[in-house]
Amino acid sequence: MILAAAVATACLAAPCAGTAHADQLDDILKAGRIRIATDLAIPPSGMMDAAMKPTGSDVETAELLAKDWGLQLEFVQTTGAARIPNVQTGKADIIISTLSVTPERAKVIDFSRPYAALQSVVGCLASLDIKGWDDLKGRTIGVSRGTTQDTTLTNMKDRALTIARYDDDATMVTAAISGQADCVATSATIVHQIGVKEPSRPFEPRVPITTFDLAVGVRKGEPKLVEKLNAWIGENLKNGKLNAIYKKFHGSELPENMRS
Repeated sequence: MILAAAVATACLAAPCAGTAHADQLDDILKAGRIRIATDLAIPPSGMMDAAMKPTGSDVETAELLAKDWGLQLEFVQTTGAARIPNVQTGKADIIISTLSVTPERAKVIDFSRPYAALQSVVGCLASLDIKGWDDLKGRTIGVSRGTTQDTTLTNMKDRALTIARYDDDATMVTAAISGQADCVATSATIVHQIGVKEPSRPFEPRVPITTFDLAVGVRKGEPKLVEKLNAWIGENLKNGKLNAIYKKFHGSELPENMRS
């Protein structure tokens, strides 16, 4: 397994030179490796263990995929904002990195069928009396730049929310731990992680936003790769392996409709 750093550089006009292929799946299988963009700073989905090796639910999902396909795995380390540019510019073959399916993203990349789910919430310091959106007026809400939470809250112009954007989830969590942010918009899993990292500042999910399907991201126009991913996901949802990975790191099972 190889860990590679990726620079988020998007092509602004014509496709980047050297990134066009007749068929990406054929290229992957011929190369004998798959480059997967994964954020390693969003525990428990992606992180580094004590030995500085990648771990987490997305990491183990990627490892299972590479093993099942008989490929060498190369992680392309990314951030939330850089995930899609990584596949658009050919720096990564696919994205497995808490990538939720949205209409906006579907305009620029293709998605596999869902392999996991993400409950999106506004979480706040447990001592605060926050019950709904009205209670968030006048409070600053931290978000990770380029995430669905960032987009969703930005579009809530009628609520006049105050948003503080951070470059990645790790920086946002640090802001919550250090007292720079008393509320954050992120996954329920990350909200719970704040209290794990700093027990004196426990956060709780307070305002539900939505539940997103998480899928593998693929650049546009690769139907054979999407079809193979869909078959692999279906098989591993049926045999329980993807559910076991999710439960190991998130402490709960995948939604029943996804497992059935």
